[in-house]
Amino acid sequence: MVALAQTPPSADRLRAIDEFLARAWADQVRHDDRLRGLAVEVRFDRGVAHLSGEVPEQEDLRLVRDMVGRLAGVYGVWCRVGVGGRKPVVVDLGCGPTKQWQGNLGLDIYPAPGVDAVADLSGSLPLADNSVDVLFAVHILEHLIDFLPLVDECHRVLRPGGVLHVMSPWWGHVNAVADPTHVRLMDVQTFKGICQLRPPGTPRWYPLHAGCDGASIFADLTPLPPDEDPAPQSHLARFFD
Repeated sequence: MVALAQTPPSADRLRAIDEFLARAWADQVRHDDRLRGLAVEVRFDRGVAHLSGEVPEQEDLRLVRDMVGRLAGVYGVWCRVGVGGRKPVVVDLGCGPTKQWQGNLGLDIYPAPGVDAVADLSGSLPLADNSVDVLFAVHILEHLIDFLPLVDECHRVLRPGGVLHVMSPWWGHVNAVADPTHVRLMDVQTFKGICQLRPPGTPRWYPLHAGCDGASIFADLTPLPPDEDPAPQSHLARFFD
């Protein structure tokens, strides 16, 4: 039998990690003039950073995201920060009755409380080009035999600087195979392939963050314009083999 390298942290350890991250972030803000004046609240929940508030410019948001993501123990950076007085448009894909945040637009193939529009996520999304700031695909991709068309649709509808947040069961955990409706096994390296191995001419992505807690994988991806350079190897080495 092959021993798996990762085991999920206990609930007690996750709480301790969140406490450490909160103290580390507060200390970082105190010592970084770029962060001190920004009206962004950062809350940690089981290693996932939740950002809310407002910043003047998109570059300010990118800075906060990057600095939070550099903290050891952060698995993902989920964000609903307004920029320049405009609230972000946030969409939950396959939300069912539970949205990641109240106020998100919920899309699902089945009608349910909280579903704002019924849509087949294996087809085209009923959203305009460059119309969304944040997309959540939480426990969705593993249910699709071919999830790349959905990922490409996410690329189409996201605004420049927008983010796709993905969370799926890690292939090495029992949750990946316990649900008979799961048809794909996922790993952090899957997102290396999405960012680096797609054929020329297909939508390209830049990984803002990626991680695994031993039970779930997380990835925060932002669309790359056709003429922009891909992520350098020094950046990819943070997340991928």
